[in-house]
Amino acid sequence: MAVESRMLALGTVAPDFALPDVVSGKTVTLAGLPARPLLVAFICNHCPFVKHILSGFVAFANEYRGKGLEVIAISSNDVASHPQDGPRPMAELARDSGFAFPYLYDESQSVARAYDAVCTPDFFLFDGQRKLVYRGQFDDSRPMKLLTKVTGADMRAAADAVLRGQPLTGNQKPSVGCSIKWKAA
Repeated sequence: MAVESRMLALGTVAPDFALPDVVSGKTVTLAGLPARPLLVAFICNHCPFVKHILSGFVAFANEYRGKGLEVIAISSNDVASHPQDGPRPMAELARDSGFAFPYLYDESQSVARAYDAVCTPDFFLFDGQRKLVYRGQFDDSRPMKLLTKVTGADMRAAADAVLRGQPLTGNQKPSVGCSIKWKAA
């Protein structure tokens, strides 16, 4: 069942985090990232919505890192119910897909909760002052819309504007994807 993102309030300051990168093994923190615009993407390995956009997202992220956008991806799913979203499979996916950005593991799910992330993929774009300027979809493509090409049009427009220091429009469509797999209480 598809879930829409909650659309965290624009202007929200990026919540702090300290999470392990599954490829390098190093801890990545918000404070340790360069002071430039930042895209935080909540993704996972198993979700068909993520799989649908994955190659387009990786190409976008690798391209836009060269333009001055910092990019991180985070998986927050419960690995007891979805072991394919655990650190070892995450590292394999990152290497096999050519991630040039950190893929972080949020085992406690506290970072997903702090960002009010609810689905995969769920995107949060912050300006250089770490204030939220875009939260929403990568583009209009969906796994069930096979004739709609993955372009990243919405994310590209938002990233281009923030990198130019221009305001973004308020017309932002929520991301749609699989629900984050929360741990049993």
